[in-house]
Amino acid sequence: MKKQMKKVGALLLAGMMATSSLVGCGAAAKSGSDGAAAGGGSGDVKIGVSIWSSTDVLGSQCKKIVDKAAKAVGAEVQYVDQGHVSEQVTASVEQLCAAGCKGIIICNSADSEMTSAINTCTENGVYIAQFFRIISEENSPEVYKTACSSKYYVGAVHEDEVTNGYTLVNLLLEKGDRTIGLEAWTVGDATFQLRWQGYQQAIEEWNSAHPDDQATLTEPVYANTSSEEGAAAAMSLYNSNPGMDALIVAGGGGDPLVGSIGAYANEGLTGKIDVVSTDFLDDLAEQLKSGGMFAESGGHFCDPLFAFLLVYNAVKGNYVKDEGTFGYEILFPYLYVSSPDDYANYEKYFVKDDPYTEEEIAAMAAYSFDDLNKAASNLSIDDVISRHSN
Repeated sequence: MKKQMKKVGALLLAGMMATSSLVGCGAAAKSGSDGAAAGGGSGDVKIGVSIWSSTDVLGSQCKKIVDKAAKAVGAEVQYVDQGHVSEQVTASVEQLCAAGCKGIIICNSADSEMTSAINTCTENGVYIAQFFRIISEENSPEVYKTACSSKYYVGAVHEDEVTNGYTLVNLLLEKGDRTIGLEAWTVGDATFQLRWQGYQQAIEEWNSAHPDDQATLTEPVYANTSSEEGAAAAMSLYNSNPGMDALIVAGGGGDPLVGSIGAYANEGLTGKIDVVSTDFLDDLAEQLKSGGMFAESGGHFCDPLFAFLLVYNAVKGNYVKDEGTFGYEILFPYLYVSSPDDYANYEKYFVKDDPYTEEEIAAMAAYSFDDLNKAASNLSIDDVISRHSN
């Protein structure tokens, strides 16, 4: 990995194409806004979406692509915003089951919530899949067993979070930053824990290789999912760490990042603190030009699209996991952006337009899992350009 990451500067806007696989407790799987409904109208499949927010930067993009998928396959979709508050996460699943959903996709905040979520779905005969998340077999073995034992837990769509974190810190280190502040969103969140592992790995390797040029990474300050708390966390880190020259905003949907860079702008620190994050902003091109942002990595909004298609096929009886297995796993590539030119292509093919047409989504809904997995793994700017130029 060290050898690969020496080329980190060349990875900008290139998807980190990690291999995708099916994982299980035994044999592999096989192919065969709160209360608001949208999408495909009167279809015979209703799918619920439990999400931290359907209105912030990333959440609204997720909602847009899921609504498009629902329309493409003639399904109905209902959203519940749960703010990554554990009690609200588990309650959202109960609410969506009670609303008559036959399937649910969920972005939970901690593995522990999935025990209740899976049990609720199992009791109600409702299929469920995670997006931006996967249950850790190592850290949450009992939750993992619960997923394996339920035929209604379909699987997960997520990214290589360790590599993501590792890459972002290496971008900062190569820039010359040595005192890096860390802003997280929720204590115990499995995705943050993996990103943090990557951040720490990069720091440890750098310090081992550069004994006379050491770098430090602060302990995380938690901002939850609001811009106000993001601003407070960013200033707390800056004021508590003399000489801090970089900030990682680990995630949180986009609002904490907006608050953080806004706070630095108000203090005249724009361009003096290199900010990196894993949430794309609506004005990222301007922020890259001004120095408000140094670099961005993105687990783009297509994760919930593929989770939707997993659950849709489970409801239809097309995807049936073997008894005792974890289910279907899709490991998504990341995108990296660190210049206005980089962002221009991302904006064209992922913001101003969707990377998939309704016709393409309808076709993917009929794919075998292996073909669906391949389509997800191949998603990149170049892939979209190639498909839409033919």
